[in-house]
Amino acid sequence: VEINCETDFVARRDEFQTLVKNVAMQIAACPNVEYVKVDDIPQEIVQKEKDIEMGRDDLGKKPENIKEKIVQGRIDKRLKELSLMDQPYIRDQSITVEELVKQCIGQLGENIQVRRFTRYVLGEGIEKEETNFAEEVAAQMGS
Repeated sequence: VEINCETDFVARRDEFQTLVKNVAMQIAACPNVEYVKVDDIPQEIVQKEKDIEMGRDDLGKKPENIKEKIVQGRIDKRLKELSLMDQPYIRDQSITVEELVKQCIGQLGENIQVRRFTRYVLGEGIEKEETNFAEEVAAQMGS
């Protein structure tokens, strides 16, 4: 997680360190989160989500203007699921991560921004060797 503040004095404070730890825990707890803000989501992803929603069966007989509003609502909900700052904070569901950061800004009196993050998933990137069990048994029997 990269979280920036304006001075190293604030970065060393316990309140800031706690914020960074809590945001990191939030990212670890929310597997759907891929972007910091909704504005960071590429237009291709937004269009793909829109295409998926427009193809749903439950929208088939609805008028076009109603269909657009329903789809937009579903897309907005999905984009908020992908955005870290719009997630409900895991330790206090009544606030979002963005509100948590704003509380810390008010407490420390300095601008704080969540810049980026990277998530590592256990086992991600490991390729499992595909083997044919019958051939393996036959090879064992032959030797």
